[in-house]
Amino acid sequence: MELRQLAYFEAVVRCGGFTRAADDLHVAQPAISAQVRRLESELGVALLARTTRRVALTEAGELFLVRARRVLAELAAARDEAAQVADVVRGSVAVGTTGVLGGYDLPATLAGFARRHPGVTLSLRTGLVDALTDDLSAGAVDLVLGPVHPDLPSGIHATALAEDRLVLVTPSGRAGGDLATFADEPFVCLPVGSGLRAVLEGLAGRLGVDLPVRFEASTPDGVRELVAAGLGVALLAASAVERPGAPVAVHDLVPRTAHPPFGVLRRTALSPAARALHAWLVGGRA
Repeated sequence: MELRQLAYFEAVVRCGGFTRAADDLHVAQPAISAQVRRLESELGVALLARTTRRVALTEAGELFLVRARRVLAELAAARDEAAQVADVVRGSVAVGTTGVLGGYDLPATLAGFARRHPGVTLSLRTGLVDALTDDLSAGAVDLVLGPVHPDLPSGIHATALAEDRLVLVTPSGRAGGDLATFADEPFVCLPVGSGLRAVLEGLAGRLGVDLPVRFEASTPDGVRELVAAGLGVALLAASAVERPGAPVAVHDLVPRTAHPPFGVLRRTALSPAARALHAWLVGGRA
């Protein structure tokens, strides 16, 4: 007994005849008739009562049809499961991240992805957005998570995941004010090559004032600690000071000023593993 004999027999019953079954299966009618006759011969019993107008199930055929459909259903399920195994994503993905994550719970998001795709190995590197964008263009990393600035290199695409805003951070007890009132005061900032440094310099240029950076730190948390120590004031993303840290005073900028949104950067072409992680990140499965 062959599986195609069961499939041909089931199709004849379902379609109501050999001709319609042949059309449904895209098989020549004589082949279907021959296989069903061979099946009946092997079973030693007639499954179909044939007339010039139609075919009908015999009593034995009714019993056999139940079992045949069960076998065919199990076969279809087995094929689906095999296809799912074949589609398991495997590989490695290198992810670059900046210190600004916009309140995005990256560890929880990556943990969920790892459970869903255990065949994918993840590696993380941190750095400034300019350097990480260069790494992305060069293929050293597959994705970059950080602030999305408008002047992206050709071939780099961005998807925003969370909005943010700029705030002025001063030592505790210090009053805020218009940014221009802090001209010539020492500023604390991330190094040249960071998005935050570019934002600060851009604001200074638009205001026509000097906002000198006297102290640098490699992370937003480091900037906050230097401000808390009284070494200067700083601009930071609101998300960077909403979490616990060194005590500082936080002031809204007037007028309210947007920080570049947090998002994910990618190249046009991605490996299956990187494409799966990108979809997971954009899907917000934190």
